[in-house]
Amino acid sequence: MLIMKPEIKIVVASHKDYPMPGDKIYVPVLAGAALRSSPAPNGFTPDNTGENISLLNPYFCELTGLYWAWNNLDADYIGLVHYRRYFSPEKKADFSNILTSDYLEKHIPEIRIFVPKKRRYYIETLYSHYAHTFDAKHLDTAEQIISEKYPEYSESYRRAVGMRSGYMFNMMIAERSLLDGYCEWLFDILFELKDRIDCEKMDDFQKRFCGRVSEILFNVWLDYKITNNELKKEEIEEIPVVGTEKTNWIKKGSAFLKAKFFGKKYEKSF
Repeated sequence: MLIMKPEIKIVVASHKDYPMPGDKIYVPVLAGAALRSSPAPNGFTPDNTGENISLLNPYFCELTGLYWAWNNLDADYIGLVHYRRYFSPEKKADFSNILTSDYLEKHIPEIRIFVPKKRRYYIETLYSHYAHTFDAKHLDTAEQIISEKYPEYSESYRRAVGMRSGYMFNMMIAERSLLDGYCEWLFDILFELKDRIDCEKMDDFQKRFCGRVSEILFNVWLDYKITNNELKKEEIEEIPVVGTEKTNWIKKGSAFLKAKFFGKKYEKSF
């Protein structure tokens, strides 16, 4: 019997020209293309083609790439990674060691969704960390929207924001049916969130709140699916995340402590 291999497409969201992995499963996408006057780099697909929200990139960040993939890619599994952040079972920050189609094919269909290894905060919950580093109003407003539109998720929201670890970065590789359900739920909430938050006086860094809130909302959605037996824990696989650029952990750790103990909000990425 001929066994058909699953079709897998993983968007690599990037705002600039950057080296890309060679595996055929990776789809380089220029995020925020509608806001650029120059054409997309060679080999990149601009995210303002087909059904898209490219103009919302200042608020949604890499999620404009996810939205584009959801609406324009035809595959059994669809995922999202960043131009400088990838899944890597071998924990090495090198294009020769990032996740491959061979690895995924060995775990599909038993695994329905691949997620990044949990980030642990230890002295913070997901809510308190966000409140210390950004504006808690973003999460409070998201909770209100969930209570109005998806009240069945309210308990999962409270549980998720009280955790001291979570799946971050908006990274995942999901079975098509799961991705469809997640994106329909997520973007419905985020579009409403953007409408309710006054962005007029925000700088470019602050405007990215929809992309940040979504990282926490992914944990809400996943908790609901598991709690309601729509997704089994054994159908989820955690994979380490590696970066192709060095992180300055001294600056990052210092900013974290200043936010926690002195109320100094984040003003830039690290």
